[in-house]
Amino acid sequence: MNTPLADQMRPQTIDEVVGQSHILSKDGILYRIAQSGRATNLIFYGPPGTGKTTVARIIAKQAGKKLYKLNGTTASTADLKEIISSLDTFEGMNGVVLYLDEIQYLNKKQQQTLLEFLENGQITLIASTTENPYFYIYNAIISRSTVFEFKAVSPEEIEKALERGVSILRKQAQQDHLELQVEDHVLHSIALSCGGDVRKSINTLEVAYMSAQIEDGVKYITAKQMQTISQRAALRYDKSDDVHYDLLSALQKSVRGSDENAALHYLARLLEAGDLISPCRRLLVMASEDIGMAYPMCSVIVKACVDSALQLGLPEARIPLAQAVITMATAPKSNSAYLAINAAIADVRAGRVGDFPRCLQNKHFDGAEVENKGQFYKYPHDYPNHYVKQQYLPDILKDRVYYHFGENKTEDAAHRYRDKILADLKDE
Repeated sequence: MNTPLADQMRPQTIDEVVGQSHILSKDGILYRIAQSGRATNLIFYGPPGTGKTTVARIIAKQAGKKLYKLNGTTASTADLKEIISSLDTFEGMNGVVLYLDEIQYLNKKQQQTLLEFLENGQITLIASTTENPYFYIYNAIISRSTVFEFKAVSPEEIEKALERGVSILRKQAQQDHLELQVEDHVLHSIALSCGGDVRKSINTLEVAYMSAQIEDGVKYITAKQMQTISQRAALRYDKSDDVHYDLLSALQKSVRGSDENAALHYLARLLEAGDLISPCRRLLVMASEDIGMAYPMCSVIVKACVDSALQLGLPEARIPLAQAVITMATAPKSNSAYLAINAAIADVRAGRVGDFPRCLQNKHFDGAEVENKGQFYKYPHDYPNHYVKQQYLPDILKDRVYYHFGENKTEDAAHRYRDKILADLKDE
């Protein structure tokens, strides 16, 4: 059986790993750990195809201890107990290294089973996960481990790996008495289309090689062929994982920062992943949270765009949503309403509520203990400028100010109008 190209290319030393220069450069902490020949409890966190498994295997191999490998998707408590029982054997007398892939799929009880042996050093854990370990891994295990984040590999680094792959494929072609030719820019195209996933890019190259046309003893991998193999970029996206929330966060922060181009980019990534509902909900929030009182009609416009998008569905929904994003990104900004309601809620949660001022209560009879009976509510529309001064907040909060006018055209106008009313009141 032929060995897959990705396995043929799997790095055997830490220097052969592409990407992750922030932790695997010559001065990187993880590089020094790998070169030390000693294993310590490690957790690798990041997207697929970025080298987590490869680095874990290299470190475990160099540690010189018995290596066990488990995958969290299939591992059972019995599997863990079998490894624990081996600690009393000759092979396990110096401790073992457990490489646990996709550790997030182990439940809390299974993870707790390992604690005692991590504590005394009989088991050294090297785990990898595609999810945020602080959400999915038992805290006691995290506290005994060092967490390293692996990032999507840049197209430039992936292209280097693909060049190595081509050299291997050329040797395979020669064994079949063939020559391999790769059209210009094909490797760059693959590197761009695989979303920072080295393994996927290598698999794509291998599929291209296997499906390449042969003419006069030459195998041709062409750009046209690649368009058939890879219809769109491999977008890593799952509504339950970090990328989902990172995209929504990036979308909102780009709008808030008045960068319509970045906002459109993140909107496009959400829509290309087939997610229509999440951006619609987030855009509705942003209209009030980030534009708010600076342009109150913006929430009406965004609501209309979202309604249109939901009625149209994809792909047409992209057009009204783009309109909503551009409108908000280029609009004046104010978070005054957002800050005001947060301050009010903070008082309520702290128990600062108090009784209603008598003038605001619904009409009912005063008790015998009330000397000055009556509601004494003043109807503002009966007064000049439809305003009359009276207390609305409870006594314990009567001087509390939640809303502060923002510095923008709309709120400046409202502020001037309020000042005029109060000035007229003083002149009476």
